[in-house]
Amino acid sequence: MTSVKEFRIEEPATSDSLGRGSFVFTDAYSVFDWGQMPDQIPEKGASLCTMGAFNFELLESEGVPTHYRGVVENGDVLQLEDASRPPWEMAIDLTQVPDLPNDGREYDYDRYHEAAGENYLIPLEVVFRNRVPVGSSLRRRTEPADHGLDLEAWPEEAVDLAEPIVEFTTKYEEGDRQLDREEADSIAGEASIDDLESVALEVNRIVTEQAEAADLVHEDGKIECLYYQGEIRVADVVGTFDENRFSYEGTQLSKEVLRQYHKRTQPEWVQAVEAAKAEAKREDIADWKSLCDVEPEPLEEGVVETARDLYCAGANAYTGKELFEAPPLSSAIGAVQRL
Repeated sequence: MTSVKEFRIEEPATSDSLGRGSFVFTDAYSVFDWGQMPDQIPEKGASLCTMGAFNFELLESEGVPTHYRGVVENGDVLQLEDASRPPWEMAIDLTQVPDLPNDGREYDYDRYHEAAGENYLIPLEVVFRNRVPVGSSLRRRTEPADHGLDLEAWPEEAVDLAEPIVEFTTKYEEGDRQLDREEADSIAGEASIDDLESVALEVNRIVTEQAEAADLVHEDGKIECLYYQGEIRVADVVGTFDENRFSYEGTQLSKEVLRQYHKRTQPEWVQAVEAAKAEAKREDIADWKSLCDVEPEPLEEGVVETARDLYCAGANAYTGKELFEAPPLSSAIGAVQRL
């Protein structure tokens, strides 16, 4: 199981064939790489599954290969429009995910690819950015001038980029690590880093256009991909409020709301997480969480309800379908602003 969804295998992948399985989405959530937090957000899983399925079907209609097969209802695999209710299970093709050996923070990607052959999950996350919102890691790592922006420092509001940028980070290391293009190319194995970038930009275009049709701003997001017999296919889940950041009338519409809420209300825990990650890096320890001696506290009931409405109202707005009983998006956003 991942931190927020279960992974089921019906037929395992082999060196020369894709397998079959599914994601079962849960109502758990995760921030700051912690894993499952103490609370669950009702209907969050169904909203993510719905948006993911909707976007995969959009990508397929635009000729972008994916691992998506449909949503699951009563054991049947259907297209989203044929489902009688918001789904929480997604049928997918499976690829191989070999073990990634490590010695502390040193990871052996050569052995990963020796076992992977030409059918594997590319061990990268490909990040695309259209805007630099508050909370973006880009603000910590770069200056505005690095992106052609005529600003001396990052302002207290979001900044639009003239053109989308694509970056690469690790996927299976204990903590996400920013990569330069050369190292990302090496980690990608047989997959072309240029092709990965092209796929990411096409996914970004499609999601951005869908968001604009719903009066949403698509700020940034990421994809994961598999490589199968020379072809790159989009994998995992695409264009949800956990993978991507959206905003509505200047207010965040994504998991970033929960990240920022924890920063305001549980700063001791957030600081302890940051300190543990820094200590793990200094001591060359992969498991940073074992060094953190502060646990997150549960959310108040009203915050959970606000988060639930955010996910459900957002999914309705993005898809243009009234799939969930939820307030209008403007009302859900108003509740977020009052947190």
